[in-house]
Amino acid sequence: MTKTRVLLCDDHALIRDGLRRAFERDETFEVVAEAGSVAEAVALDAEHSPDVVVMDVRLPDGSGLDATKKIRARRPDVGIVVLTMYAGDQQMFDALESGASSFVAKSAPAEEVVNAARHAAAAPANFSAADLAGAMRRRLDPQGPRLTEREREILQLLSDGLAIPAIAKQLYISESTAKTHVSKLYEKLGAANRAQALMTAMRAGMIRDPGSR
Repeated sequence: MTKTRVLLCDDHALIRDGLRRAFERDETFEVVAEAGSVAEAVALDAEHSPDVVVMDVRLPDGSGLDATKKIRARRPDVGIVVLTMYAGDQQMFDALESGASSFVAKSAPAEEVVNAARHAAAAPANFSAADLAGAMRRRLDPQGPRLTEREREILQLLSDGLAIPAIAKQLYISESTAKTHVSKLYEKLGAANRAQALMTAMRAGMIRDPGSR
């Protein structure tokens, strides 16, 4: 059986180790090299010509997206999975524009990265990502995200700096319910965290810059 050959690029050895073990558990993959920087990734890709490159975005000597562009320009048929700590809509579209085949958040299970690599190897030019359809809707909708009244309340409280327990107390709801509302709000805004959610909301005119109040 011909195995799918993989190059891992992440500057954290522990993350590379975890990903390597995940790929080794699947007999259809073989990790042929590991890199910790843009320069290493580009050089090792040229040396090994792997079927799939798993690329972190933030690297010590630059952006993994720049490395993705270089590798894609040299080898149009290679599958490239982009990994990122910040998985908002803009990061997704940046990965798409760089030539990535798949986009996966670092918070996702390792098996999801393996599945993304399988897709990338089979269809390197067919971009895939969780909630890609939702991100496209959010980008194309000129009216911006449609929030419920409760979500607007929570957005304002997040802007005021309140944490989940304080939001729950303020709205007389459980912390679990507050977390669910915040998660749904982040999803609608295409954000991975509070900072991204507030920035998106400010750009859409949904809240004012907290520093202006």
